[in-house]
Amino acid sequence: MSQAPVLQAPFAGLKESATLKINQLAKQLRAEGKEVCHLGFGESPFPVPEPLVQALRDAAHEKTYLPGLGLPELRASVARFFTEVFGYAAHPHQVVVGPGSKELIFNLLYLFEGPLLIPSPSWVSYGPQAHLLNKPSHLVATQREQGYRLQADALDATCRELGPGQKLLILNNPSNPTGSVHTAAELEALATVCRQHQVLVIADEIYALVDYSREGFTGLARFYPEGTIVTSGLSKAFSAGGWRLGVALLPEALEGVLPAWNALISETFSCVSSPIQYAAVPAFEANEAIRSYVSQCTRIHQAACQHLHQRFLEIGLNAPEPEGGFYLFPDFQPFSDSLARRGITTSAELCQALLEQEQVALLPGEAFFFPAEGLAVRAAAVDYSGAEMLQQTAPFSFSQMDQAVERIARFLSA
Repeated sequence: MSQAPVLQAPFAGLKESATLKINQLAKQLRAEGKEVCHLGFGESPFPVPEPLVQALRDAAHEKTYLPGLGLPELRASVARFFTEVFGYAAHPHQVVVGPGSKELIFNLLYLFEGPLLIPSPSWVSYGPQAHLLNKPSHLVATQREQGYRLQADALDATCRELGPGQKLLILNNPSNPTGSVHTAAELEALATVCRQHQVLVIADEIYALVDYSREGFTGLARFYPEGTIVTSGLSKAFSAGGWRLGVALLPEALEGVLPAWNALISETFSCVSSPIQYAAVPAFEANEAIRSYVSQCTRIHQAACQHLHQRFLEIGLNAPEPEGGFYLFPDFQPFSDSLARRGITTSAELCQALLEQEQVALLPGEAFFFPAEGLAVRAAAVDYSGAEMLQQTAPFSFSQMDQAVERIARFLSA
């Protein structure tokens, strides 16, 4: 070819996911011999539960294409799980299986009309997915004082600005990047606004089992069952991110979309890997060994996040207390003047300087749709060996994360 190929408009300037990019960069630096403190990537450090590993061994011979919407046994298992654990009204025919919840969310944004409402801050991929689909997106601001949890009045104001018509809201609860968990009262108030303004909700509940909030986890579907689509998967609580299996639960009122969704699947990924689907069935059954293991991992996640939160407070950062997942969202606003004198005025500049000068990998708040000048960063509290941690008893030691905080403190005192 004499001329370079021309990309279609949605792909021009598209960048690699910030979370995946920082993970590969940190791994590369470590391979080069640099002692990087890796707080940038949110991958569970624990081994996949052994019953799932054994189930995968047993299913290795499965090679037949499965139904696009998912293995019937898996869909039934997921429906029982959503009903028993979260109290949702779930039936097998309402469950869709995909190659990760990220792909299922992309499918949903493709299938449903209307602008996308994204709480700020939110997970890095929601906005780019909307951009790829030429779908308008609108940020809805949240406040540090409220733990960056979306409030009904802010959602109502944005909906009124947009006017009548169907809208989509994506609500990640527990939250990546903030570690916040919505209260039942907050969810009930959000449900009222959603009904009033014709808002369909994609409830990204991939961290729902990694919950240590005071109230305990409650999902929006308990208060807005007719308009909430729940997504989840194996990657977080079951520590199987690379298996790439996600699930979605459609409410009864939206079952009419299933034929179109099945057609979309048939023309794109066909079905999720057969061995992975068979192996996933035990994860969603009442398997006491697996549930006990997940609870044990969650206790360590809680200890790690609370430890890192306390350390951040000790060095003077603003940091809302995490309640779920494995993330914190501290900001460096108390140091804004001294950082500005060093030419650092945005969260991206801050993360770049910390990586270059102290080998601490963090992600800038602006990657999560937070104002760049807010000097916020996302820290993933998973820089430890999960296998080794499972052999310990409380109080746990998080030496690598302690080292990261000490390096940040040194950077701030320079």
